[in-house]
Amino acid sequence: MGIKSYYQGLTAHGVLNALVWTTFFIVGFLTFASSRSLERELRYPRMNWVGFFLMVIGLVLAAIPILGNLATVLYTFYPPLEASLFFYLGLTLVVVGSWIAGFGLNFTLVSWRKDHPGGRTPFIALAANITIVMWTIATLGVAVEILFQIIPWVLGLVEGIDPQLARTFFWFFGHPLVYFWLLPAYISWYAMLPKQAGGKMFSESLARLVFWLFLVLSIPVGLHHQFTDPGVPAGYKFIHAILTWSLFIPSMMTAFTVVASLEIGGRARGGTGLLSWIRKLPWSDPSYAAQNLAMILFVFGGIGGLINASYDLNLAIHNTSWVPGHFHTTLGSAVTLSFFGISYWLVPKLTGKPLWGRKAALWQAWTWFIGMLLMSNGLHILGLNFGMPRRTMIGAAAYVGADWQPLLIESAIGGIILGISGLLFYAVMLGTVFSKKKLTAPIEMPVAEAVDPSPVPAWLDNWKPWLALSIVLILVAYGPVLYYLFTNLTRLQGLVSEDCRGALRIGNRRTGSPDLLTLVWRCVL
Repeated sequence: MGIKSYYQGLTAHGVLNALVWTTFFIVGFLTFASSRSLERELRYPRMNWVGFFLMVIGLVLAAIPILGNLATVLYTFYPPLEASLFFYLGLTLVVVGSWIAGFGLNFTLVSWRKDHPGGRTPFIALAANITIVMWTIATLGVAVEILFQIIPWVLGLVEGIDPQLARTFFWFFGHPLVYFWLLPAYISWYAMLPKQAGGKMFSESLARLVFWLFLVLSIPVGLHHQFTDPGVPAGYKFIHAILTWSLFIPSMMTAFTVVASLEIGGRARGGTGLLSWIRKLPWSDPSYAAQNLAMILFVFGGIGGLINASYDLNLAIHNTSWVPGHFHTTLGSAVTLSFFGISYWLVPKLTGKPLWGRKAALWQAWTWFIGMLLMSNGLHILGLNFGMPRRTMIGAAAYVGADWQPLLIESAIGGIILGISGLLFYAVMLGTVFSKKKLTAPIEMPVAEAVDPSPVPAWLDNWKPWLALSIVLILVAYGPVLYYLFTNLTRLQGLVSEDCRGALRIGNRRTGSPDLLTLVWRCVL
């Protein structure tokens, strides 16, 4: 059951890394961190186990058709590309399982608040629950797409499907997905990493405000992924662009607050001068090093995000390799490298065993950093300067010029280094889990104290105004757009004919499939 086409491999890569690795890690990490932060067990532990097993069943259901080349639709699964019914059912179960596990966290928080009337929710528990609530709201879009559009279409219960409407529902979920990835890393950067660095949280109030702003602003921004879609009103693309730019505010607040917290740690370790405190930080600790290197890479990813959100610039880079270069510095760096760093204390904590191969873990963090710099740099320049397309099997393309080669080689070298780094991570994790050594002292979850110990303002611990503002912004940003799309459902060109569906099925299974995207283009237009 080998890989039969470039697109099958790209689908497996995207689904496993962007949807499976992240969702499973995040749900597990938030469950652990929230429970420890509240210092109590889960209110309904069986609910969380049900959620976990549903996610596992969904993973298996989705993986089988991907491996069988029956779901070669990439991780965005845009119609009119059509996958096996089991692929969609599997994704649905993963999402529903994450909802159930998230509800377990919510019920635990509600129980804690009943027992602590007037008390302030611990920051980690609050941030974890905000992340889960944002995820639950955002995934309603992809749930509607799969349950009410795609599955009835795959089963032949409806005449066809409107690709534009499906794309809009997907991106209702697709960009908040980025913050579902990022916010658990932010929890660690804000509240755990300063403790590991020997410092304190610079401002808990700012940290709470940042998470509330992400709840409010991260969902009504999806149309900036659809700047080139002709079926979406231009005015609402502009609104979503403005809202996307507004996300730069909590991002910059994060940069300021986290760096200030680390500076406190560096100076507490004896650092002096304007920048020399940086050298005093615990760079020999693989958990710290991985997360700090992730922050450095994320600087480039954040700048690239501003370019993606700019309409004119987006037109230049939208369908180029700039985009995978960008999200490998976000998902592949800020998120994944931070998750590696978290794992370097979390897995020993859970297993009661010391981290196996600390030097190997440190090398793993640095090789990931170097590999990602090389690969993403090559992809960014190839996309911006040479217009190299994404979602394309470049190795089989006849139009690749000689001036592309040095950057292609740079990206390939970076990818090889990343592959070696990934193997190192697995080696460290397996070595830790199967080690016969035991910890001489238990590892506690790192929790940084705030510089100012006084209670945070009550409005930063109140869910009602933030949820209300989030719902209002969603209705403003998406209500008229969805009304427009529903009242202008495509009856001729957008509906996929049976002949076209047959061609797409053949294209999905064709070895190599160099013209799969051409088939999609012809079928939609």
